[in-house]
Formats: sequence, structure tokens, C-alpha cells
Amino acid sequence: MTLWLIIYRSLRQHALSTVVTAASIALACGLLLTVWMVKTQSQAAFTAANAGFDAVLGARGSKLQLVLNALFHLEASPGNLAWSDYEQIRRHPAVKTAIPIAVGDNLRGYRLVGTLPELFAVELAPGRRFELAAGRMFDPLAAEAVAGSFAAAQLGLRPGDTFHPFHGLTFDERNRHAETYTVAGVLAPTNTPADRVIWLPLAGVQTIGGHDPRAATDVSAVLIQLRAPTAGFMLDMMYNKQGNRLTFAYPVGAIIAELFNKIGWFDRVLELVAYLVALVAAGAVLASIYNSMSARQRDIAILRALGARRRTIFGAVLGEAVAIGVLGALAGLVVYAGLFSAVAGIIREQTGVVLTVMAWHPALALAPLGMIALCGLGGVVPAFKAYRVPVADTLAPQS
Repeated sequence: MTLWLIIYRSLRQHALSTVVTAASIALACGLLLTVWMVKTQSQAAFTAANAGFDAVLGARGSKLQLVLNALFHLEASPGNLAWSDYEQIRRHPAVKTAIPIAVGDNLRGYRLVGTLPELFAVELAPGRRFELAAGRMFDPLAAEAVAGSFAAAQLGLRPGDTFHPFHGLTFDERNRHAETYTVAGVLAPTNTPADRVIWLPLAGVQTIGGHDPRAATDVSAVLIQLRAPTAGFMLDMMYNKQGNRLTFAYPVGAIIAELFNKIGWFDRVLELVAYLVALVAAGAVLASIYNSMSARQRDIAILRALGARRRTIFGAVLGEAVAIGVLGALAGLVVYAGLFSAVAGIIREQTGVVLTVMAWHPALALAPLGMIALCGLGGVVPAFKAYRVPVADTLAPQS
């Protein structure tokens, strides 16, 4: 009890330095956790967010650009492919499902994607399919649309609403099409990029005014489910190695992993910054307690004269450093929750991928424990100085 009382009174006596030091620890801990959790969760989420498809067939170009455009609704399309190319891949015996899509228009920044109703029968993941939250599916022969949950919420779309598409992938009020579409339904949240899309009948997108009439039957890409993984390598050989007109992007997960490999240097820079902040915070603990040792020497000497042992004094100073670390680590979890939620909101708005602040990862325990240990290490030097305070010399009358 005496040890904890000494620690408590010391923290209260030096409340300002305690709060400032704990805040720096909280910032370091929260930043480190945010960098680590955003990296691990986003990599896992992007790799898994393939909308239930194994591969994408598109115009000749970058596989990564093709996947980002067709499955994540980012980037521009590398080009179109003819309807006959879609029919050929659809009839291939190695292909289980082939769904064409057409892109090129938007509604106030949210992409309009033309497709067939069969897309919504595909499993997004085992046991997970598209579901309607309101209304019904669009009529493939009518000027109707089905809105993803996030796009509908942001644009205020409900069944029965009407809208005019805008040409291009970037919203420009001057590029409005004359056609009017009616919202037939709104999809339930899937926590995938599909939530940011407004889905239209394929034929309607192909024939919308202002598009090149020569490309009226072209599609932007074909989403493919394979009957067996080995079929992917066979089609890769046929389209990418032997052919020179189309690109077969397979496997989707490996292509997305390539993206994270390209930006891995940025993650490492953020981690380095977080580690440096953590070291500065530990140094702040050392400096804060060490600089107060001169003012505390008489108090320590009095405690010794009243019977406190050297190891009690050593433990009290070390415990103070650990206590500051505990306060900072707990506050760091709050900082992490705030930073992570802000970053996750930006990622969801831009990509549709959902990250969860409450998702468990060993780093959520290891980082706070590491910060506490680092603060404890920073308290060793001032604790050793307190341990060596000379009682007689300190309490001797000053002449």
C-alpha cells in the first residue's frame, strides 16, 4: 500500500507533466495501431473483395487496371471488347459463369454500371448474395436502375425516384444525358465496392445517347467464374501468352496483392514515423521523471529516514513510469479508435471497402503492452538515481 500511495501522490503532484507525457504516449500508441490495423485490414479486405469472381476479361492492357475498374470500380477502363468476345468466353467449357459489364457514365460522381440481372444471383462469398433492401430488381429492357446501399444513402435515392445519367466517370453538370432512369430498388449493404455503384440494364448503357453508335454492343469487361482453378492458367495462356488482343486477369487476389506490394514503402514510412514517436514518448518519460529528481531528493531522503527501503524507492519511481505508460496506452486505444474510424470512413467513401475498428488483432494488445514496457525502461535511469540518493547528506542542514 505504501508503494502505491507514493506513486499516486507523485503522479498527482506532477499532474501537468504526467498528462503531457501520457498524451505523447497515447499519440504514439494510437498512430502505431492505426497504421498497423489499416494496413492489415485493408489488404485482407481488398484481396477478398472479388465479388465472387475468379477472373476478369478485358481489353489489352494492365491486369491491375482491369481488376480495379471491373471489380473495385476504380480507375478508367483500359478499353472495350466486342460482344463476340463475351460470347466466346461464355461458351468456353472451363467457364462456369460470365457476366458482361459496361461503364462510362456516372450520377454525381457515383458510377453507373450496366450489367445483366444474372450478376445478382452470383454469391459474393459462400452463403452471401445480393439482397434487396427496398423495391425490386430492374427490368433488363426498361430504363430502370438498382442502387447500391452506400450510393443510395449518399444521393438520397429511393424506389420510384428518377435521375439523368452524366457522361464520363467524373461528374460534370454540363455532360448530362437526356435519358431518364427510374430507381426500381435499393440493394442491402454488402460491405463491398458494389455498394458504391448504381446498376443499370446492360442494353440501356450500350445505347444511351452520346455514346459511339459503332460500340453499341461492346462491353467494358467480362466477370468470370471458373469451373476449376486450373482453368485459369489455361485461359491465361490462351489470352495473354498466345493472344495479343485481350487481357485475362487471373487470379484476382494475387493481382490485388501486387498493388499492396507497390505501395508497401508508404506503410513502412508510416510505421517508422510511429516508432520514432514511440521512442520520443519513452524519452519524455525518462526526461520528465529524471528532471524532477533534484526536487524530490529531500522527499526521498525523508522516506528513507522513516524506514523506506532502497528497493521501495526504486520500485516507486519505476512504478510511476509504468503508471504513466498505462495511462498513455489506455488513452492510445481511444486515439486509435478515432484515427481508425476517420481513415476507415475515407476508404469506404472512396472504394466501398469496409474496415472494422472492433476487429481483433494481436497488435491491439501487443502495442499497448510494448509502450508500457518502453515507458518502464525509460524509468530505470531515474529510478536508479533515486535508489542512490544519500540520506545523511541530503538531510544535513544547509549552512
